[in-house]
Amino acid sequence: MMFIAAGVVAIACILLEQFWLAAFFLIVKSILDAADGELARVKQTPSYTGRYFDSVSDIILNVCFLYSISYTTQGSLIWVVVAFIAMQLQGTLYNYYYVILRNKVDGDTTSRVFEDKPPVALPGEKQSTVNKWFWTYTFCYVAFDKAIYWIDRQAEQAHHYPKWFMTLVSAFGLGFQLLIISVMLCLGLAEYIVAFFIGYSVLIGVFVGIRRYLNRELTQTR
Repeated sequence: MMFIAAGVVAIACILLEQFWLAAFFLIVKSILDAADGELARVKQTPSYTGRYFDSVSDIILNVCFLYSISYTTQGSLIWVVVAFIAMQLQGTLYNYYYVILRNKVDGDTTSRVFEDKPPVALPGEKQSTVNKWFWTYTFCYVAFDKAIYWIDRQAEQAHHYPKWFMTLVSAFGLGFQLLIISVMLCLGLAEYIVAFFIGYSVLIGVFVGIRRYLNRELTQTR
């Protein structure tokens, strides 16, 4: 709830053209967004409700961030939609690889590679609540998840995800995306943000190509 509040304040600042303040609250939002999941893992109290609520909140805020930037700069709504799709595909690719890697090393499994059915509720949460948030999450993300799976459907069978590769792919993570927006706002480049994220999608093909190359090289050496 705190990162949602920070995101709403950032949106208000963008609309008021207080771009430095907007950048500050975007970064605060990113910190809080990362902290809640880490805190749940440290306390060993993960929940599917929290996982889905987090993701649904993020996608709604992302729409609002891009729309408010476009509104302030008198941009086109059509390009906002294209940039939103591009931004979500970027984040989905990062999450796809990250969840695969985390599951391989016995990490937190509240995030699943394939969200095909409601999971069994964990202690402390109701199954009915988990079901509702699962279907809300599915409505918001299913198209992006299926698109990325279609682009790189062999990723789950890959045995090699080196740290340097995951560091590169983290450039598609939501925290880094919001950092880019913050920097561009502070540099007076707000009118180019929408176009940037559309062009930034070129790296999807680059990262998928690197991932396939790494896996092929490892297979050949074995």
